Amino acid sequence: MGVLSASIITKSGKPLVSRQYVHMPRSRIEGLLAAFPKLVGTGKQHTFFETENVRYVYQPIESLYLLLVTNKQSNILEDLETLRLLSKLVPEYSYSLDEGGIMTAFELIFAFDEAISLGHKENVTVAQVKQYCEMDSLEEQLHKMNKETKVLTAIDFMKKKSAEIDKSKIEKTRIGGFVPSSGFGSSDSSISGGGGGYINPGFGISSDVDSFSTEPKGASRPSALATASLKGSGMKLGKSQRSNQFLESLKAEGENIVEDVTPPVGLSRPAAAPPTDPITFIIEEKLNATLKKDGGISSFDVQGTLSLQLLNEDDGQIQVEVETNPSVAFKTHPNINKELFNKENILAPKDASRAFPVNQPGNGLALLKWRNQSSDESLVPLTINCWPSVSGNETYVNIEYEAFSQFDLQNVVISVPLPTLRDGQGPSVRQIDGESRYDSRNYVLEWSIDHIDNTNRSGCLEFVVPRADPAVFFPMSVHFTATNTFGGLKVVNILPQRGGLAPKYSQKTILSTDNYQVV
Repeated sequence: MGVLSASIITKSGKPLVSRQYVHMPRSRIEGLLAAFPKLVGTGKQHTFFETENVRYVYQPIESLYLLLVTNKQSNILEDLETLRLLSKLVPEYSYSLDEGGIMTAFELIFAFDEAISLGHKENVTVAQVKQYCEMDSLEEQLHKMNKETKVLTAIDFMKKKSAEIDKSKIEKTRIGGFVPSSGFGSSDSSISGGGGGYINPGFGISSDVDSFSTEPKGASRPSALATASLKGSGMKLGKSQRSNQFLESLKAEGENIVEDVTPPVGLSRPAAAPPTDPITFIIEEKLNATLKKDGGISSFDVQGTLSLQLLNEDDGQIQVEVETNPSVAFKTHPNINKELFNKENILAPKDASRAFPVNQPGNGLALLKWRNQSSDESLVPLTINCWPSVSGNETYVNIEYEAFSQFDLQNVVISVPLPTLRDGQGPSVRQIDGESRYDSRNYVLEWSIDHIDNTNRSGCLEFVVPRADPAVFFPMSVHFTATNTFGGLKVVNILPQRGGLAPKYSQKTILSTDNYQVV
């Protein structure tokens, strides 16, 4: 048997954390720890001494002592290695190296158990101990599943109550011809004629809806009663006090609650606007890049596509003239006349009698594809430099971005992983160009910049977290979009095969990140 006890005590001998690896009475271990401050000398270089029965191996940690009590037959070299390992684990699990920080670091016990087994040091590193302590727990998974079930049950309960109240409201309206007044949360004056709540037939749905209607102005409109039944003010009454209290309690526990309330019948959610031009070209590039934290790039890959979306069959027999970049190799669709494209940069079907298909799913029919792989760092549109530095019990992190002048970037989000922060407290942001958001569930700091152009080609973020390994802040994930591409492809003209005027067309160009990381 080697190590009898591993403890963290104050200089007066008060034990803060103590883990015993042999069976001994509490009075015995308290006596050994209380005797230590009286026996330890001052001004000595060695960090161990022996008594008649035991050996003390210790290391000062600011105002505390990390102490191993061993028997006199144990290997002193192994004991010193054990002491070094524990001294590296203590800052990882305690936010401060004082009495308050140690007293709340309950995970230290588990870390000590992973480092010492039956009194002997395990052959593990600090990273392995952290991995073992963070292993998935079946009980934790069951607890999370139970919470999710409660949330879903509460949402279903809200939906049922909302449906019941909405149904009873419609029945009352049919019988009495009255609807609740605007005092219950409905401020739409297009329903009620005045403040009394009576439905005035002279007021229908608002003129905003007319602009989206496919019926002519003279077509009959729904009755005022049907219009009133479609309004969503009644849904607001469906949230019962009981379900609200339950959701508020879950939010107080740190759960992220998303209230999925189904919109009333007849009112659809806003959707992406369909193409309005008869011919639409979509030029899209996906960027995959892996940047090294010390400079340089590990991989850089751009994949692009030119897609065609047609609305009318009459516009299908066309030829598309494009402007290309000679340094990029393009691949055409199998049904495209490749020879014509290589000579004149014109995209047309091999069979001149055939037309391009209409109403293709997604972005439409892919006419061209291209790919660009490079190791040239000058092509990278956005570089990230991270400078973490440890000072005392804190780590100061400075992150700087630099944007390539060829691209104006939109919706830039830089996700920085953080060490485990206790009590839900996020990092202390000292300086930032843009905005930040802390994801306490995943321990990630998201740095957002709406737009990067010539006015802000560079920017910085500085924040402070408790002492941590600099490797924790990698890999960083980056997301952004741009309206120009690496391929430089453009649609310059449309040539009808049957002659006549060229139909109206539009083109959309977008560059977006698929997997962009700094490792």
